Amino acid sequence: MKITVVGTGYVGLVSGACLADVGNDVLCLDVDPAKIRILEGGGIPIHEPGLLEIVRRNVEAGRLFFTTDVEQAARHGTMQFIAVGTPPDEDGSADLKYVVAAARNIGRHMDGYRVVVNKSTVPVGTGDRVREAIVAELAAREADFPFSVVSNPEFLKEGAAVDDFMRPDRIIVGADDERAIDLMRELYGPFQRNREKMLVMDVRSAELTKYAANAMLATRISFMNELANLAETLGADIELVRQGIGSDPRIGWHFLYPGCGYGGSCFPKDVKALINTGDERGQDLLILNAVEAANEAQKLRLVDKVVARFGEDLSDCHFGLWGLAFKPNTDDMRDAPSRVIVAELLRRGATVAAYDPVAMGEARRIFGDEPRLAYAERPMDVLEGADALIIVTEWKEFRSPDFIQIRQMLRHAVVFDGRNMYEPSVMARVGLEYHGIGRR
Repeated sequence: MKITVVGTGYVGLVSGACLADVGNDVLCLDVDPAKIRILEGGGIPIHEPGLLEIVRRNVEAGRLFFTTDVEQAARHGTMQFIAVGTPPDEDGSADLKYVVAAARNIGRHMDGYRVVVNKSTVPVGTGDRVREAIVAELAAREADFPFSVVSNPEFLKEGAAVDDFMRPDRIIVGADDERAIDLMRELYGPFQRNREKMLVMDVRSAELTKYAANAMLATRISFMNELANLAETLGADIELVRQGIGSDPRIGWHFLYPGCGYGGSCFPKDVKALINTGDERGQDLLILNAVEAANEAQKLRLVDKVVARFGEDLSDCHFGLWGLAFKPNTDDMRDAPSRVIVAELLRRGATVAAYDPVAMGEARRIFGDEPRLAYAERPMDVLEGADALIIVTEWKEFRSPDFIQIRQMLRHAVVFDGRNMYEPSVMARVGLEYHGIGRR
């Protein structure tokens, strides 16, 4: 099949590369020439495990191409995937200007039947806006090409996006005509050979499904964080509580790990967007408002622990910090807890030395030339002269460090663990003062 993907971010590039990998002819469009230059030069503009190899393999095979030419893209694919960003507006609503612009470009240049697939995370009703934009452009041209609008939300976890696309647990398709549904079945056939994974529904239900899924997962995280905070005041251990409730099959184990808050490109903006959608309809989403408030407070939980240990004024303190990305296996720092934690430590006068395997370049872009924030080449380097170690992201390379060396290098042998990576009993045995989240 001939496919156009508009946007080469996490969703667009992963989708385009994976669709090319099963034999399709895929053209990826981006209006940012810098991104296209990187892709045409054999690189990728994001960090995503396994993606570079798939991109290179399909470029060499002649199945994957890149362009900044809007007209070429609109004329290439019968299937037109819109995978552009929907950043939060000032009121928390999803900004749809890029989605609408993509739809207008398709309507302006299409030369035959098109299936326009919304892959971006968009609020309910966006399918109607896409349809209206295309109709308006066709009318301006006095053209009458048929087209269908489909909602096909992505469920890709950053750090595991390639595997999620190639081995999906479900494929949501919102469509209202059989021709488009048949083409979507054909397109996704290679990804569901062992069982039927495609769930067909109306467009609005498909749009809401994406927000509902992310909101549910965010709710579980904030719920566990609040329980962890309560466990500390009660003298309970949240890890034992997690095991106790996770073994209930009605609850399960996923997203029950307390920590210093969620971040990234999906949960924060999607919760805000769903809250905004409720506000527009006069419905106050009480639970999601609490989820968001709890998450924002949780991002300062580690700083509160630091202040309780070292005092309100941290101007004489220096801290080593492990992890800047919002989660492992990505360089994404959008709404990352590290941004709040570092900013608050600096505001209180501290200096910080940070290490992250892949996100330090992004951190430099975000924090600029902040003189009190330094970056280290190796994890242990941040401990030199540090009063304590603060762990924000649970990268694998942090799982089994040399605790004796950590104790010897730190001035006060104190560890603040925002991801509960270590057992308190082990830390006590090696002489480290350990502060986790909800651990006894």
